[in-house]
Amino acid sequence: MTEVRYVAIGDSFTEGVGDVLPDGRERGWADLAAQGWADASGHPVKYANLAIRGKLAWPIVEQQLEPALALRPTHLSFNGGGNDMLRPRTDLEHIADAFSRVLRRCDEEGVTLILLSGANPSGQLPMGGLVKKRGDLLSDAVLRRVQDRTDVVRALNWPDRELSQPQYWSEDRLHMNSAGHHRVAARVLHGLGFEPDPTWWSPSSLAAAGPGGLAYYREFVGPWVRRRVTRTSSGDGRAAKYPAWVELAPRT
Repeated sequence: MTEVRYVAIGDSFTEGVGDVLPDGRERGWADLAAQGWADASGHPVKYANLAIRGKLAWPIVEQQLEPALALRPTHLSFNGGGNDMLRPRTDLEHIADAFSRVLRRCDEEGVTLILLSGANPSGQLPMGGLVKKRGDLLSDAVLRRVQDRTDVVRALNWPDRELSQPQYWSEDRLHMNSAGHHRVAARVLHGLGFEPDPTWWSPSSLAAAGPGGLAYYREFVGPWVRRRVTRTSSGDGRAAKYPAWVELAPRT
């Protein structure tokens, strides 16, 4: 079997924000999928994750794509645009062009692209209708760019109505919790031709409800607005959690 070398690039969705382990580390769907890939195939998988929270789509491409390709992966996953959609006057076609750039570079380097759309948080968010409209348009724009590419592995989470339900989301309503990350990882493995653990598709218990009303705005919306005003990002000063290969052995 050809050695699998899988690298992930993206923002908080791919970094794993919201899937917090007991020791405080954040795991996420990409970590889960990489280990699940090793388990399902019965062979080690080399894995790297360059994603950093708060990144817009084009900065992901400009800052992460070439370092990721320099690792000489066999597979590269990409998702972006979630942070762009929360900003006014977002050019969705320009965001979709970032996906075209990633696909072109993967073609040039002989790398299989794993294309993800993010999960849909709009049902729980202020101005959620606008977020949903932008997400629908972005999803359509991206899919037009890969509609004839059967070699692109698809893990499309935006249309998943189950995943948009509150039990899959963390207290900030913007990032998935552990159940949400497991469901996305299951979809990635399914796209790769493996059958994931059936329990990954649905949570075993309901997530605890987060703060509501003014408490929610103070704890989560206020800091987001301050970052926009000060032109800062939650990812400022952060480094990728796995910038070089780690080898994941199959678990027996």
